[in-house]
Amino acid sequence: MSKPKILLFAGSIRTGSINEKLAVVAAGTLAEAGGDVSHISLADYPMPIYNGDLEQAEGIPDAAKRLANLFTEHQGILIVAPEYNGGITPLLKNTIDWVSRPGATDRRPGPYKGRVFALGAASDGGFGGYRGLLQLRHTLENALGALMVPEMVSVPAAASAFDAEGRLIAERPMAMLRTVSQRLVEMARTFAA
Repeated sequence: MSKPKILLFAGSIRTGSINEKLAVVAAGTLAEAGGDVSHISLADYPMPIYNGDLEQAEGIPDAAKRLANLFTEHQGILIVAPEYNGGITPLLKNTIDWVSRPGATDRRPGPYKGRVFALGAASDGGFGGYRGLLQLRHTLENALGALMVPEMVSVPAAASAFDAEGRLIAERPMAMLRTVSQRLVEMARTFAA
């Protein structure tokens, strides 16, 4: 049985990010589910704010091309996405926009089609980042044609959801993370065959 490659990253690069904590836990659940996990940080892929004039004058940034190619090398992608003002973080939206540009990669299929995406979020609020996940899902699925895992992970009251060692101790979110990880690996396996 093939072992699908799963790319994992948080939509935040802030020191001490609770979404990065969730991504670290997810790396373990994805590996347990049988995925070959690549956990990256968007801090290693700095890009200017998207501007069509900038793209025309200077082309697509090297970081966007490297990330787009990395997307195409994986059958599944888990994005752990913080919520800002009820929506997608500026960092994550900018990353998605640059990676989506024609010419970011010459590989087929491109960075969004032909692979499976799963989503998760952690927030100190009661919604657990869910409002931002809905916007992100809409962008990936409806605008970019990504295949989505039906379930999403949402961790409300995240300040008390992790223990001092970074383990996710909130039972419902942990159970959902295992479900999402298993589903992502199973769905991605069809593209790895």
